[in-house]
Amino acid sequence: MGSSGFHPLDEKSLMEYIKNTPALSSKLSNHLHDLQIKEVSDGNLNFVYIVVGSSVSFVIKQGLPYIRSLGESWPMTQDRSYYEAMALKEKRKWCTDHVPEVYHFDREMAVICMIYLEPPHIILRKGMIAGIEYPLLAHHMSEFMATTLFFTSLPYHTTAEHKRSVAQFCGNIELCRLTEQVVFSDPYNKTSQCNRWTSPYLDHDVEALQKDDDLKIQIAESQALIHGDLHTSSVMVTQDSIQVIDPEFVFYGPIGFDVGAFLGNLFLALFAQDGHADQGDDRRAYKEWILRTIEETWILFHRKFIALWNQHWEGGSGEVYLPEIYNSQELQHLVQKKYMEDLFHDSLGFGAVKMIRWVVVLVAVVVSISGISENFGVAHVEDFESIVDARKRADCERQALEFAKMLIKERRRFHTITEVVYAIHPHQCLKNRIDDD
Repeated sequence: MGSSGFHPLDEKSLMEYIKNTPALSSKLSNHLHDLQIKEVSDGNLNFVYIVVGSSVSFVIKQGLPYIRSLGESWPMTQDRSYYEAMALKEKRKWCTDHVPEVYHFDREMAVICMIYLEPPHIILRKGMIAGIEYPLLAHHMSEFMATTLFFTSLPYHTTAEHKRSVAQFCGNIELCRLTEQVVFSDPYNKTSQCNRWTSPYLDHDVEALQKDDDLKIQIAESQALIHGDLHTSSVMVTQDSIQVIDPEFVFYGPIGFDVGAFLGNLFLALFAQDGHADQGDDRRAYKEWILRTIEETWILFHRKFIALWNQHWEGGSGEVYLPEIYNSQELQHLVQKKYMEDLFHDSLGFGAVKMIRWVVVLVAVVVSISGISENFGVAHVEDFESIVDARKRADCERQALEFAKMLIKERRRFHTITEVVYAIHPHQCLKNRIDDD
C-alpha cells in the first residue's frame, strides 16, 4: 500500500504539488499563472496528467496503491513507479534518442515527471491499426534494443556490476509474477478464470491449444526470469522518431523476451490486417511493409549488437568472454554465432507465447500484500479487438494462434528471420531487402 505521506493527486492538488516541488516549478521558470493541466489517464493502473506551461510541457504519472480503474479494494504495489523511473534513467543513459527524459521522481508520492511527447507522436499500435507506415521504425527499434540490451548484459558488464544491477531491480516481484502468469500459464490452463477469447468461433482452437502436450513441453522449456513489456503500445512514434515508454515491468531476464515481445506484436499486427481491410484498401501493401519491418528489425538488431560487442571485446569491462581465453577471431566468431543463434530462437519462442497470451488471456491476477489473489480485466490486443465483425476477428486470431504454435514447436529449424517471413508468406518478394546476417 502507499506510504504515510502519499495522497492521490487531482488537477487542483497537482498545481500545488508543482508549486512546492522546486524541480518542477523551476522547470517552468516559476511561470505558474497560465499553467494548464489535463488528465489523460487511459490505462488500468495509473493517473496521467499533461502539464502545459508557456515555456515547457511535461507529463506527470502517479502510481496509486491500487488499480485506478477498479478502486481501493484492488491493491497494487506502488514500487512499480520506482522501477519504472529507474529503468527509464538507466535505458536513457545508453539510448538518449529513443527514451524520454525523466525530470523528477518522488518515491513517496509515486510520481514520475517526464518530457511530454507532443503530437504528432502517437502510440505505434494505433498507427498500425490505421495502416500508417513508419519508414525508420526498424532502424530506431533495433538501435534501442541493441544498445539498451547490450550495455546492460554480461558481454559488457563485469560480473560484479551485473550482480549489482540484477539486485537493483530484483524487487519488482509482483509485476514480474503477473507477466509470468499471463504469458506462460493462463493460456494453457483450461481451469483459469483469467482467459477469454472470441467465442464461439475460437472455442475449438483454444481447446486444442490447451490439450497440446508437445506445446506445453516447449513452454516449460522456455520459462526463465523475465522482464519488460515491449509491445507496440509502449512505443510512441512519428514518421522520423520513436520513444519507448512504460517500462514498469522491468526486470533482469533473457534478452530474447524483449526482442521477441516486439517482433510478436508486429506479427499480431500483420495477422490483424485482413480484419481492417475494406474496398478502398485491401491492406496488401501494408502487410508487405510489416513483413519488411519484421525482417529488418532483427537483421539490424543482430548487426548492431555484434558491432557493439566487437567494439568492447578487447579493452572492455566484460568478464564472461575474456579475450585472454577467447583469443582468436575465429573463436570469438563462434562464440558470438552460438550466442546470437540462441538469442534468435529465444526471441521467436518468447514472441510466440506473447502472441498466444494476447489472443487468449483477458484477465490478470493481482496478489495483494495480504496474499489474496484478485482478478482484474485487461484488454486483449487492440489490433484484434478493434475488428467489429466477430467472425472476421476470430479468423485473424486463428491465423495468429496457428503461426504462434508452429513457431514455439519449430523455432529451432529457422536459422534466419527471412526464413520465418517466408513461412508466413512464401510468395512474398521483399523489395529493398537488407541482407540477413
